[in-house]
Amino acid sequence: MLAVVAAIVFGIGFLLDLLGTRIAGISGMTFALLGLTLLALHQAGVGTASIRSGYSGWRGRARR
Repeated sequence: MLAVVAAIVFGIGFLLDLLGTRIAGISGMTFALLGLTLLALHQAGVGTASIRSGYSGWRGRARR
């Protein structure tokens, strides 16, 4: 989920950079840095914990 949000933030930053505009003092570089932060959180595993502790997704289903 964080990777999808990062892609959206990168898209907004790219458009702002192309147009050369700022939204309330926030430039395209700010959106790029926010996107990199979200990707780092995604790679660290933040927000990917499952509700059931003994269930590991499709890998757990394949073994049964």
